[in-house]
This record gives sequence, structure tokens and C-alpha cells, in this order.
Amino acid sequence: MNATVTDKAVSDVQHGPLLTKADITKSWLIYYMGAEVSNSYERLQSLIFCASMTPVLKKLYPNKEEQAEALKRHLNFFNTEGVMGGIIQGVAIAMEEQKTRGEPITDSSIIGIKTGLMGALAGVGDSIIWAALMPLLIALFIPFAAKGSAMGGIAPLVLYTGITIGISYALCHKGYKLGRESIVTLLQGGKIKELIYGANVLGLIMMGALAASYVKLSTPLKFSFLQGSEVVVQQVLDSIVPGLLPLAAVFAIYLYMLKKGPRYTVILLSVVAFSLVCSITGIL
Repeated sequence: MNATVTDKAVSDVQHGPLLTKADITKSWLIYYMGAEVSNSYERLQSLIFCASMTPVLKKLYPNKEEQAEALKRHLNFFNTEGVMGGIIQGVAIAMEEQKTRGEPITDSSIIGIKTGLMGALAGVGDSIIWAALMPLLIALFIPFAAKGSAMGGIAPLVLYTGITIGISYALCHKGYKLGRESIVTLLQGGKIKELIYGANVLGLIMMGALAASYVKLSTPLKFSFLQGSEVVVQQVLDSIVPGLLPLAAVFAIYLYMLKKGPRYTVILLSVVAFSLVCSITGIL
């Protein structure tokens, strides 16, 4: 009977959870704090990803040689959107834990799942976090900034940090629970594509609203005819499409970026030069 109890205890240790929620949270916090900071030219986010896995690997692999091998696995090239990268970290932690339990998890499979997920989730993160969430927060507080309130600059940063912390934390723990197979199945489903499409549409709507509200451009040109009638160019343009000049300016910059890329300094200097010429000549 004692032998049976002992065998059961060993089995529970081997097949029970080796990591606690606090262990996962500690690793996640290290990654979140350094995901966009500690980048190397050769391997980008691999340094911070490896550092974030250190507390978990020390607990899973008491043997120093096994620890070293595990750390080397996570020094391979890695780069994704910082917030969405939390789910990859959760999956990697789950696979490392499964490996220590004797499940058929190879080194290459851990590296492969990270490589396979980082590109897909980077697209999701860029669409949701940067193309939808950030413009939305900025748009909400631009009126405060325009009135000289410090809230216009502080509030978006505070809200962005709080929201992304919550998202990244939840994704890391969810990735740990889902494991390898479930997250791959989730990415292959149609819901992720619908989410990305919806986020892109929302981002475009927000950028259009920002351009219409805060790009101010009009012309004072007037033309008088022999009969004494006067034609105000701005009124004619507004009768065709209200805000036609701001829309044309936004599209001109957009087309330039499509052809030449995001050369923001050139765009900024060109806008300043164009504004000076138009102001001197009185065209706009």
C-alpha cells in the first residue's frame, strides 16, 4: 500500500502543474516591460524573450545544462507586435512545461511554433493596437490638447498603457492555457480574419474623422465678372464636396507615401514649404 501511495504521489508530481500563476505573471511582466526596448540588430526581440523565460526555465529545469539548452532555444530570432507577443510567450511556457513532463515536445517544435505565430500575430497586433486603438485614444483627447489642457497629452498615454497591460496579461495566461494545438486552430479559423478586417475598418474611419476635423484648408480667392457678379471659389468647392481641399491634401500625402514610403521628414518640410508659398501668394 505504501508503494502504491508513493507511486501515485510521483505520478501527481509528474503530471500536475509545475508552474503557478505567479510564475507566468512574472515572466509576462519581464517581456511586456522590455518587448519594445531590448532589440538587437541581429535577432530583434530574442534577448527580452529569453530573459522573460528565465524565471520559468529555472523552475522547470533544475539542471544547469538543461537550463542552458533551454535558454539557447529562446535566443533564436524573434520579432512580433509587443502586446500580442504575450500569447506566444504563454504557448512557449506551456510547451516547455509539457517537455519537462516527458511529452513528445522537441526543441525544434518549440522554436517552430514561435516562428509560425510571430508573423501572424504581428499582423493582428498592428491592425488592432496601432491602427485602431491608438488613433481612437488620440482622437478622444485631441480636443483637450487643442484647448491647452495637459490631459490631451497625458490621458492617451495612461489609457494606452493600462489597456495594453490588460490585453497582454490576459493573452499570456490564455496562451498558457490553450497550449500549442488550440492556438493554431484559433488562428486558422475565420474569426481572426474578421477581427483584423473590423479593426482595419475602424482605424480607417478614425483616420478619416481626424483628417476631416483637424486638417484646415481653405482658399480666399474670388473672381469678379463684368456684370458685377462675384464668384467665391471656396463656396463653389463646398457646394461640390464640403471639405474638398482638406481631402485633397490628405490624399496627396497618402499617394506620396504609397510611392515613396513613410518619409515623414520630407512630408513635414514639404507641407511647411507649401503653406508658406500659399500664404505669401494668397492662394490658400
